[in-house]
Amino acid sequence: MQTLQLFALGINHHTAPLAVREQVAFNPDRLPQALNDLIRDKPVREAAILSTCNRTELYCAAEHPGTAVDWLAEYHSMPADRISPYLYTFPQRDAVRHMFRVASGLDSMVLGEPQILGQMKQAARTAEEAGTLGTLLNKLFQRTFAVAKEVRSTTAIGANIVSMAAAAVHLSQRIFENVSEQKVLFIGAGEMIELCAAHFAGQKPQRLTIANRTIERAEAVADRFGGDALRLDEVGARLAEYDIVVACTASPLPIIGLGMVERALKARRHRPMVMVDLAVPRDIEAEVDKLGDVFLYTLDDLGQIVEQGMETRQSAVVEAEQIIDTRVVSFLQWMDSREIVPTIRALRDNAERARRHEVDHAMKMLARGEDPAKVLEMMSHGLTNKLIHPPTHALNQAEGGDRAEIAKLLGRIYHAHTGE
Repeated sequence: MQTLQLFALGINHHTAPLAVREQVAFNPDRLPQALNDLIRDKPVREAAILSTCNRTELYCAAEHPGTAVDWLAEYHSMPADRISPYLYTFPQRDAVRHMFRVASGLDSMVLGEPQILGQMKQAARTAEEAGTLGTLLNKLFQRTFAVAKEVRSTTAIGANIVSMAAAAVHLSQRIFENVSEQKVLFIGAGEMIELCAAHFAGQKPQRLTIANRTIERAEAVADRFGGDALRLDEVGARLAEYDIVVACTASPLPIIGLGMVERALKARRHRPMVMVDLAVPRDIEAEVDKLGDVFLYTLDDLGQIVEQGMETRQSAVVEAEQIIDTRVVSFLQWMDSREIVPTIRALRDNAERARRHEVDHAMKMLARGEDPAKVLEMMSHGLTNKLIHPPTHALNQAEGGDRAEIAKLLGRIYHAHTGE
């Protein structure tokens, strides 16, 4: 049986622009089927997929590690050479280290941001429910979560985070000096929208509205911030009422198109609008950015804002990297120990068979009335001979350098001193 090897491959905000990242993002509802397709179509035994606004990564265990690049490209109906220039792959040690760094927030657009840990936990749950999370990946994820907790609790990596939500407010204030005088519309009702709504609510806007496909979910979020709710299909007719629009849904297609925004601007008599698109794939058509009265910001634009606060956390990064390096070594040692388990089990089985044979023989001798002391002596000699036979036979059969190596190894195993 061949040993499973770990590898990871992916694309993220460091390696690819938003226009490429959104093409390889996975719809959450289709992830279980995608995982099963990956296991079926490639020589992969275990797999998990992490797909967020800023990254899509595959974590796999296989007997013959492959990049699975072709599968990723085929799944998203795009040529492999389109994605290859932006793709990174990590073999075993580097894959473990990468997962530890990602979960700890060291690879995030916002250094130390905590949302990624929850997203990785969800990736593990999805893989487990899909039946693609085996013993090795399950252990790796659990160790990853433990390392992230240690990094966050013993370093200042998460202190004074400049979040995406805070950056959205900052960009809005560049256009509207007082957010308190503006009306804000949020499209979606997920975690990122809740974070953004919390930050904007702190500025006490004139109106705060949540629009969502499920109106009950929109109402639940709106109630938390003293706002109101809209159905998603009402956005087109009501868009002109809002000065700031923040969108983040899981829709595979844009929700706000160029024509919808043009009609809203006409109704607003070309008063400016700030639009923030936090979704991957994008919720707002890219062509909207060409309109003169719209200030459209994407994830990459927000990333430039949050980078400004990174320098103050560099000392914490050094501490975090040291913790991660130590924990990588520990996990790889655990993996190595798994490889020798079958050998240890086989040795124990052989010894147990020898013991049982000698005990059975001794019991028969005792049943015949033979001297117990003599029986014990014979049993101990018999057991010793059986246990020592394999190594001595191997030593006698070996020649030249092999014999010297075996002799040296047996000396170490049995702490035997030859007197030389």
